[in-house]
Amino acid sequence: MMMSKMVEHIEQINEMIREFRGSSSSSDSDNEKPSSHNSRKKKHLFGRKEPIHALLGGGKSADLILWRNKQLSGSILIGVTVIWLLFEWIGYHLLPFICHSLILTLAVCFLWSSSASFVNRSPPKFPEINIPEDAFLRIAHVVRHEMNQAFATFLYVASGDLKNFLKVIGGLWIASIVGNWFSFLTFVYIAVMLVYTVPVLYEKYEDHVDAAAEKVIVKINKHYAVLHKVLQKISGEPFSRRRRTESFSS
Repeated sequence: MMMSKMVEHIEQINEMIREFRGSSSSSDSDNEKPSSHNSRKKKHLFGRKEPIHALLGGGKSADLILWRNKQLSGSILIGVTVIWLLFEWIGYHLLPFICHSLILTLAVCFLWSSSASFVNRSPPKFPEINIPEDAFLRIAHVVRHEMNQAFATFLYVASGDLKNFLKVIGGLWIASIVGNWFSFLTFVYIAVMLVYTVPVLYEKYEDHVDAAAEKVIVKINKHYAVLHKVLQKISGEPFSRRRRTESFSS
């Protein structure tokens, strides 16, 4: 009797172990499903493959735009905001602003160097400013390259690609409407604010933005396909009429 009870207990223990192994294997398979789902490649905005930091150049400029150095980025944004307020709200002009800034800088430096002799301290050592020639050559090279790219893009758009033509015309039309609302300085200030806010927010909410943008792009492509068919029919009617007239005349 004792042996039979022990055998029954052992069989029960074995069944419990089998059930535990089966449940653990099923849970492992369930855990593997989301990993395989996550392993799928995500579609990024505009089909990009690089991270946003590398897309912006990956240097100090990208660090400033993405607020890697919060103090420097914040100081630049505050300085641009102060300049915009001076010119737009107070009505300051560019030439008085430059002259007053130089007067204030020279006055501070002159008082600092003059008061050093009364306080028995050495005068301040101002750094020697010497702009190298290579910097101007690099800037000129970049400007020349960008101008050549702009001319090449203009010729490419004017070559007959309907999709790119509609994109450029729509962008210029929107820019002209926005330009009527603001002055040029306000427009530049808005552009700087967008540069310092949009990439950071996009990097933070990248997945949500990519999903929403994909849906919008699909809808835009559908509307463009309908518009393209309409334009093809409109451009094809004269040719069909010509063919009919030619067939009747022959």
